[in-house]
Amino acid sequence: MANLRDIRRRIKSVKNTAQITKAMQMVAAAKMKKAQDQALAGREYADELNKVLVNLKENVDEEAHPLLQQRSGGKELVLVISTDKGLCGGLNTNLGKKVRAECAADAEYVTVGRKLRMQIAKAGKHIVSDWEVADPVPFADAKPIAKFLTEKFLSGEYSIIKVAFTNFVSTLTQEPWVTQLLPIESSKLAEKREYEGLGNDSQVGETDRAAALSKDYVFEPSPEKVLDALLPLYINFHIYQMILEARASEHSARMVAMKSATDNAESMIKDLTLEYNKMRQAAITSELLEITTAMKAME
Repeated sequence: MANLRDIRRRIKSVKNTAQITKAMQMVAAAKMKKAQDQALAGREYADELNKVLVNLKENVDEEAHPLLQQRSGGKELVLVISTDKGLCGGLNTNLGKKVRAECAADAEYVTVGRKLRMQIAKAGKHIVSDWEVADPVPFADAKPIAKFLTEKFLSGEYSIIKVAFTNFVSTLTQEPWVTQLLPIESSKLAEKREYEGLGNDSQVGETDRAAALSKDYVFEPSPEKVLDALLPLYINFHIYQMILEARASEHSARMVAMKSATDNAESMIKDLTLEYNKMRQAAITSELLEITTAMKAME
C-alpha cells in the first residue's frame, strides 16, 4: 500500500503543477495578444519612416551627418533585449548564441532584461548600463535608451552600435536577430526588413514600396534640417519597435511553453492513474486470494 500512497502523492503533485502551468498559459495568452497587436501596429510606421529617409538621403551629403558617418577602429557596443522572467522555452538561449556568434569578442553591452544580463555578467563581459522596460511597453521607456546609445556613439567612444533582439514571426516562431543601429547604413534603408511588414501581401507591399521610394519629396525648411530632426526619431522608434518585437516573442514563447508543460502534465496524470489502478487491482486480487486460501485451510 506504500507504493499506492506514493503514486497518489505524485498524481496530486502533478495536478497542482498542471494547474499552475495552465494559469500561466492563460496569463501569457492574454499578454501575448496585446503585445502582438502593439508590435504589428508599429511595423507600418517604421516602414514609412524608412521610405522618407531613403528619399531624404538623396538630397543631402550622407557624410555630413555624424549619425551616418562610417568609422574605423573603436569599440563595439551591443544593446541586448532579453526577458526578465524565464519559462519561455529556448528564447533567451537562442538569442545568447546569436550574440556570441555575431558580436565582437571585446564588445561591451547595454542590457534590457535580467536573463541575458546575468549570462553576460557570468561570462565576464563589461556591462555599461542596464535598463528596465514596463509591460506593455510605453514609447517613453525607449527614448532614454536611444538617447544614451546616441550619445555614446557621438562621443566617439564606440564606432559601431548593434541591437540583439528576438524578432516576432508568429506565435510558434521567433527568430534571434543582431542588427546594426549606428552608424545608420544608408544602403540598407531601402531594404525590406522582416519586422516591418510581416503579415502583409508581399506582392502588393513591394509594389507600393517601389512607388513610394520613387516619389519626389519637397523638404521644408531644408533637407539637412529635416534630416537632423528625423534621424533621432528614426533611432528612437526602431529601438521601441525592437523592444515590442522582443516582448511579443517573449509572451508567445511562454504561452507555447506553458501549453506544452500543461499537456505533458495531463499525459503524466493519465499514465500515473493507469499505473495506480493496476496496482490497486493487483492488491485487491492478492487480498482476495489470501482470504480464499485461508477459508480453504479452515475447512
